[in-house]
Amino acid sequence: MRKILSLLTLTFILIGCNNQTKEKTMETSTNEKIVKQYFEHFNNHEWTKMANMYAETTDFKDPSLGQGIVKQTRQQIVEKYSELHKVFPDLHDQVIQTYPSGNKHIIVEFVSSGTAPDNSKFELPICVIFTIENGLITKDFSYFDNFEEKEQ
Repeated sequence: MRKILSLLTLTFILIGCNNQTKEKTMETSTNEKIVKQYFEHFNNHEWTKMANMYAETTDFKDPSLGQGIVKQTRQQIVEKYSELHKVFPDLHDQVIQTYPSGNKHIIVEFVSSGTAPDNSKFELPICVIFTIENGLITKDFSYFDNFEEKEQ
């Protein structure tokens, strides 16, 4: 009887752990799909579609916006990327790796590239931490070197 009780207990524990793993995987999978769609919109220069993936007002950490957290509306996001697109018409992001982190966060490592009007090309490695709540990006914390190298 003791063996049967132990076996049943072990079975329930394994089933419980398995169900928790499935729930976490499903949530992560949803966030990964959101991020994949985000970069598709970015690379197609569909700024309004991309901006609509954000909450109405989103917290940004972005060296190009200044120091600290800056709140941006969807319209401001469209304007920022439309201006960037004018300077770099072939703007493109290549995702290197995504790193799911809990239920609400996903870290994305990517390289942004493009060609300026003077035909100079750039490649910029970037890491962004997205916070995703209720299917929308509520925080976009980007990390990259925003300073040009000094010529020696």
